[in-house]
Amino acid sequence: MNRPALLEAVADRIASLVRPHPIRAAIDGVDGVGKTTLADELVAPLRHRGLPVIRASIDGFHNPRRVRYRLGRSSSVGYFRDSFDHDGVIASLLCPLGPGGSLSYRPAVFDYRIDSAVEIPFAMAPPNAILLFDGVFLHRPELRPYWDFSVFLDAPFDVTIARCARRDGGSPDVNAAGNHRYVEGQRLYLRECEPARMATMVIRNDDLLSPEIVA
Repeated sequence: MNRPALLEAVADRIASLVRPHPIRAAIDGVDGVGKTTLADELVAPLRHRGLPVIRASIDGFHNPRRVRYRLGRSSSVGYFRDSFDHDGVIASLLCPLGPGGSLSYRPAVFDYRIDSAVEIPFAMAPPNAILLFDGVFLHRPELRPYWDFSVFLDAPFDVTIARCARRDGGSPDVNAAGNHRYVEGQRLYLRECEPARMATMVIRNDDLLSPEIVA
């Protein structure tokens, strides 16, 4: 399937959902698989269908550095367990946009680059809005009940780590010491949470130009 066709297919699936509140859609996958790109690309086709879109990311919900690295900077368990403020995601976005919610939401609460909370004002969501939320570990048990639709993007680590290296620098070697925290943390997530089994849709994203819906 070419990429424009994939975007239309995913947008059709999301737009077909009927809820009395905004649709909360998760775009999940390992580091470097293409989550942010896919979420950004879905904005236009959804807006073309007359739907307002809210974009947010797990990157706006990091824990403070002292929490993220309390098990050490190389700890894969720390990466999986301690990186993100899931209670903040639920309180600021997923509950307000869910059943009986106030529709008053904040798309981010923390800036990891300056290791500080951010004072982003609350906004009001239209009831027919679509939340496109990208990030790692989105099929954790704490978050799963809140998604109305979810995608798990899949690709092997040799592909995703090479993409990370091109984007951020670092080694393209999956087994390099600098990649240990992220690769092993993701493997822990894949074992414990089985995101490919839990997702509404699984997309193979090895080839960015020809992704494939596999489940």
